[in-house]
Amino acid sequence: MRTAFADFRSTFRPDSPDSERLTADQEREMARAIRRAEQRVREALAGIEEADDILMRRPKRVERTRAGAVDRLEEAVRAVQKAAKDNPDDAELKQCARIALQAWNESENLRWRLAMSGLRIAHGEARKLAGPFLDEEDLVQEGYIGLLRAAKRFDPDRGIRFSTYARWWVRAQMTRAIDHTGRPVRLPGCAVEQTRNLRKAMKRFETMGAGYTLADLAQEVGIDEARARLLLSQGNVISLDEPVDDGPRPRTLDKFLADDEAAMPDDDAIHGQQLGRIRAAFQSVLSERERFVLTRRYGLEDGEYHTLSDIGRDMKLSRERVRQIEHKALATLREHSGVDLAAAMAAAAR
Repeated sequence: MRTAFADFRSTFRPDSPDSERLTADQEREMARAIRRAEQRVREALAGIEEADDILMRRPKRVERTRAGAVDRLEEAVRAVQKAAKDNPDDAELKQCARIALQAWNESENLRWRLAMSGLRIAHGEARKLAGPFLDEEDLVQEGYIGLLRAAKRFDPDRGIRFSTYARWWVRAQMTRAIDHTGRPVRLPGCAVEQTRNLRKAMKRFETMGAGYTLADLAQEVGIDEARARLLLSQGNVISLDEPVDDGPRPRTLDKFLADDEAAMPDDDAIHGQQLGRIRAAFQSVLSERERFVLTRRYGLEDGEYHTLSDIGRDMKLSRERVRQIEHKALATLREHSGVDLAAAMAAAAR
């Protein structure tokens, strides 16, 4: 089903034949046909060691559901298919694998039709829940996942329609996606659900006009007080992706916090390379006094520019003499490099 869903996302159109509507009787009959097809799969796999190892093993906690049993059945079909390919001379195994695969594909096609009969539910719920973190189109995609999960778990003998049952799975899938997308740090599904229940309890107390404490909320949800405090504190974190103003093109918080004057990492790397080339040229063609004047003049050591007078006081020379030394040093560098070294040093020193 996961592979089929991936193909469906890129090919489905709302007006396609897959979006058929079923009556209550048709839903129940289709669900029973799915169960019959799955039973034929089990009968075809009975007695095959590769399938028995999977179907007879003690299920994990997540596998003790109707959906877990279906997943194990699919795993068993794949295992027998692989065993048949590895043993091409075993005609009986190949026959069992072929029958099991045909029955499994029939159940998958029926399950797909049942899920896609509720497409209007996904679109309707998406319109209600669309917001700044997930738009309607993304929520519809989440709703399709909820429909497929509902089709895998639907029991036709419980006396409810698939459309009623699937609506809760669709909404749960959408709200879970919104909770995960609207947070800078993803929380586990159980933590998201407990946080939602805590906030519902708070609203219920406020509607009744009754006072409450954190311990009351924790008791209402069935968790300890420390965990309730931790979960409620998560709401104080603000995502940088959260829209902070209205309008046709709302801006996110990171747009306001960005420092446009900060140096970019690639600029720092370029400046470092320029400084390295300049220092290499200093060592090869300039005297020690010329190197001192240019280094101090353009701030190549401490990042601060110095005037000719300041350099002259340090060297016990006149301002004019320092200017002459600078001019001669730049001419020498320009002669050897063929570029404007003064501009290059100014750019590297920034």
